[in-house]
Amino acid sequence: MVTPSNRLLVLVGAIAMPATLIALQPGFAALGYGLIGVIVLIAIFDAVKAPRRLDGIEARTADIVRLWKDRQGDVELTLRNPSRKRIQLRIGLPLPAEIAVQDEELATILPASTEFSRIAWACTPRKRGQYLIPRCAIERPSTLGLWAVRKTLPLQLEIRVYPNLAAERKKSPAFFKRGRLGVHGQRQVGKGREFEKLREYAAGDGFDEIDWKATARHGHPITRVFQIERTQEVYIILDASRLSARPVAGDSDAGDPNTTILERNITASLLLALAAEKQGDLFGLITFSDRVHGFVRARNGKAHYGACRDALYTLQPRLVAPDFDELFSLLRLRLRRRALLIFLTELDDPIVAEAFLRNVPLLRQHLILVGMAKPLGAQALFEGPPVVALDDVYRELAGHLQWNKLRKLGRVLSSQGVRFSLLDAGTLGPQLASLYIDFKQRQLL
Repeated sequence: MVTPSNRLLVLVGAIAMPATLIALQPGFAALGYGLIGVIVLIAIFDAVKAPRRLDGIEARTADIVRLWKDRQGDVELTLRNPSRKRIQLRIGLPLPAEIAVQDEELATILPASTEFSRIAWACTPRKRGQYLIPRCAIERPSTLGLWAVRKTLPLQLEIRVYPNLAAERKKSPAFFKRGRLGVHGQRQVGKGREFEKLREYAAGDGFDEIDWKATARHGHPITRVFQIERTQEVYIILDASRLSARPVAGDSDAGDPNTTILERNITASLLLALAAEKQGDLFGLITFSDRVHGFVRARNGKAHYGACRDALYTLQPRLVAPDFDELFSLLRLRLRRRALLIFLTELDDPIVAEAFLRNVPLLRQHLILVGMAKPLGAQALFEGPPVVALDDVYRELAGHLQWNKLRKLGRVLSSQGVRFSLLDAGTLGPQLASLYIDFKQRQLL
């Protein structure tokens, strides 16, 4: 596409308009029309040659560019200039509104004697997710500068914006400064249940530790030695239904509509994955709403962490009710080995809580923990700042009633063998990791 440049507009205003006035004067018509004809011919000649100015120029980029929410990064574009001549260009990359950039267009010069040139857009994603960029646009002035020739170049660029774990660590720096995700080395209680080796009987060994078959083969007492279980399965079960779409309560980012309960739960899940990796456990992931969206079998390793991260970065809340019947049936069928199941869901809706309680008996072989973001104002009466107005009294009373309801729910869940924890949204990830470490140290699995 060819568009007129400012130089052409100035030329028309400076020469063509006066030439028109001259042509209207008696005896000067030939001169006036001659000047106009020369300008038109020059402009046509320049416009005809202009499209060739962009021949051979190609744009390339990485197939996948990984960025992190609220952290500045670069989107790099490589331009191929087969002519290897000095070329002045303007480049536009149609990034979505969720990715903030200082300059939507960049002016650059492709240097001579170089076939490939690299250009980087500094940008800051404001929302996690997947963004596809199918094209970019380039513009170059014509030979005489009277026209600007534009061309669209195809791209196959996929931008993946992941949750920003660094922002979560800044909220609780002490937790991450110490070794092993903030956990000091502590003695494990008990003798463990995982078989390690056989050895000869020693004074003080109990009769229940003797391996009688090995004793019969060797002709003298042989004792079994057990160790603390090191490789266990931990599953995060993430609720992406309507209640998870509510904004985070009491957080500094609560004014941001993108900071939802689900957003905090996703970040907490990835932090817990790192904690499980440090402890040598297998980490798995299940996402659901009115149906099960994803199931990642528990494993460990860097590649597996990447698979869990890829399963979460596009997850968005859906305005539907959670289906615990389908979820618990799937868990009953697919999880044969005893595991720690951490549900990140919202049970302050009585109907949702009733459906959850109804299905808990299906998973009695597993250790179940329900982590829930604490609702705004839900606390015991008079625990907050002193009240000075009547409206404050009613607000505190409403928060107390909500807190009391959740406390009763916790007692009901406890009677079913389910641990229930109200967590602060701002430090949900570190609190969840601490609960997991505590379960490991107490050998509850």
